[in-house]
Amino acid sequence: MTAAGCVLASDVFSVCLTHAFSTEGEEVMGLLIGQLDEKSVAHVSALVILQRSDKRPDRCEISPEQLTDAAMFADSLEHKLKRPMRVIGWYHSHPHITVWPSHVDVRTQADYQMMDPCFVGVIFSVFNIDKQTQESQITVTCFQSVTKYERREVPLYIDKKLTFEVHNLQSLVSLPKVLLTEESIAYRASLPSGDGNLVTQLHNASVYSASVCHVLDTLVTPLMKSLNNRLEKNKETKRRLEQEKQNLQSEIEAANMSNYSALNRKPQNVSLLD
Repeated sequence: MTAAGCVLASDVFSVCLTHAFSTEGEEVMGLLIGQLDEKSVAHVSALVILQRSDKRPDRCEISPEQLTDAAMFADSLEHKLKRPMRVIGWYHSHPHITVWPSHVDVRTQADYQMMDPCFVGVIFSVFNIDKQTQESQITVTCFQSVTKYERREVPLYIDKKLTFEVHNLQSLVSLPKVLLTEESIAYRASLPSGDGNLVTQLHNASVYSASVCHVLDTLVTPLMKSLNNRLEKNKETKRRLEQEKQNLQSEIEAANMSNYSALNRKPQNVSLLD
């Protein structure tokens, strides 16, 4: 049995795309959470952003503990949302390269499918420029492995949502923390155990400071502006709905008063002429 398709909630798609655009030099990775329907279609409604233990331009690695944490997070969502939820896929980015999975991606996908035949993989190809139009391109694909060296494409659909689910909004807000934690771990690993070269220490500290400033400038500040804009739109929508509610209540009260007056109106005496 294989996956017949993958339906990605639009808020999950937005968080995945933001994660993919957060790092231009290396790949990023996360896990997809949702459920399978009776037609073996994967419906993705949540995600887990993973912290990378190894960062490379063409691959990334995570610790096994994070897979366990993701499964526990899926269980907690299942109890909270009162519907089946489990890890049903993974996603990663391809910065500056084609969207098609590499041989490493296909082998990794094959390993995941040994645990779950309907497990899907999603790739976000970002930071690419169209040669003809010179415009930025974003390409997304969903795939599964047929063998350890052969892939097949899985139909991918985006389910439009008008609002962000709370758990997906929390994942979006946690993204800067994940990236800053990665930079902090990399910097601490560069610190010498004994007396190291002072110039090297200053260089590493400068690189760490530049990385932190880069996260703040390219992710945290735009994210704050985006969330503030969304908050203002939500406030405006709330005010508009409250005004509509008051207008409807006024119309209902006026109609009730009119009906009440009609029911209690006394009949007039009519005199008959002989």
